Amino acid sequence: MRVLLDTHLLLWALAEPSKLSSAIRKQINAAEVYVSAASIWEISIKSAVGKLAASAGDILASIEPAGFSLLPVTGEHAAKVAELPLLHKDPFDRMLVAQAAVEPMQLLTDDKMLRGYGSFVTIG
Repeated sequence: MRVLLDTHLLLWALAEPSKLSSAIRKQINAAEVYVSAASIWEISIKSAVGKLAASAGDILASIEPAGFSLLPVTGEHAAKVAELPLLHKDPFDRMLVAQAAVEPMQLLTDDKMLRGYGSFVTIG
């Protein structure tokens, strides 16, 4: 199975794995895990404005050693966002949903608002 981690789960997986539910940890351990370039962008922005104490460069450098793969944002991903219902307004989360739908892969998240996008979204 291929999974895409949302930004919160990525940060927890790298720095505080105890915050992950046992079910999510099992899925991560059994899957081919991807991290979106959109998550790195989100971390960069939130760090720059003081909403997050994390270095996007350090997170980016940690992806491969953690056994994860980086998923670039493509034009197809960007176009898919326009097709999504407005269940969630966060542009980063909407991009992750679009990427998971296009690839296809399971999106692992802790954001219950994303559940409405379909069975490819797993709430941890």
